[in-house]
Amino acid sequence: MSERRVLLIVHTARAEATSLAARLATDLRSADIGVCVLESDRDDLVAAGIGEVGVIPAQEGAAHGCELAVVLGGDGTILRATEICRGTQTPVLGVNLGHVGFLAEADVDDLQAVVQGVVDRTYRVEERLTIEVTVSVGDEVVATNWALNEATVEKASRERMLELVVEIDDRPVSRWGCDGVVCATPTGSTAYNFSAGGPIVWPEVEALLLVPISAHALFARPLVVSPNSTLAVEVMGEMTAGVLWCDGRRAADLPQGARVEVRRSDTPARLARLHEAPFADRLVRKFDLPVAGWRGAAEQRRLGRRVEDV
Repeated sequence: MSERRVLLIVHTARAEATSLAARLATDLRSADIGVCVLESDRDDLVAAGIGEVGVIPAQEGAAHGCELAVVLGGDGTILRATEICRGTQTPVLGVNLGHVGFLAEADVDDLQAVVQGVVDRTYRVEERLTIEVTVSVGDEVVATNWALNEATVEKASRERMLELVVEIDDRPVSRWGCDGVVCATPTGSTAYNFSAGGPIVWPEVEALLLVPISAHALFARPLVVSPNSTLAVEVMGEMTAGVLWCDGRRAADLPQGARVEVRRSDTPARLARLHEAPFADRLVRKFDLPVAGWRGAAEQRRLGRRVEDV
């Protein structure tokens, strides 16, 4: 049996994803690369004709021993894959079957290039900043978590605002009546942070972002702070309660008086890349930004040479 193993993580609720997974598995096995799937996905993938595969549990760190995790789905499935690969050296390579798919490296039409990149090991790996999240009530830590995109403190009931005090590096900054607060990474700046009005930050920039959601306050601007800072959010006021969401996937209740601390994690996420395209190009493509008529310096030089050649 091959010593090389690739983990396939699939949005099995989509027939397109399961059929593509079967094709991908066949191509990888023909290159003498073993294929593993998550135990929770096995039955759906076997029904789609994936053939002989190994099985691993769907839990954090289970990807140990796999050289790569290839994901067929949208950003939600890719975030699921980062959980499975957390704490291992296994990078995640996303093939987008969703809408925007900002975390994905390839689209469905690129599937053959994905196979070739895996077989030839021509992909490179980026390490992305992640955050550790701690919830305490009084002196007791009641929950810990982590996130690649963001940790969000949100109101628990629609009819009530949250009263929150925000603190940075042990100093209070402001108190807001609001719907919540987003604490994001540069990777997550194009996700919930973007929808909440926060800035887009290039992935190689190391920083933490804090953005209030629908705050009733004069000063309610997005903040960009040092990656070594500690962000803290405290739930204030009577009869107010919130909920903490990490990457929109893992939740914890926040009673009145709860304190959420967010800081840089020592464990980065590892994303595999097939292309060297600038982040600006990815931004334009994913958000379909209007750039018609652009004549940058490089383009001007290229057009000038073309005229001289004629």
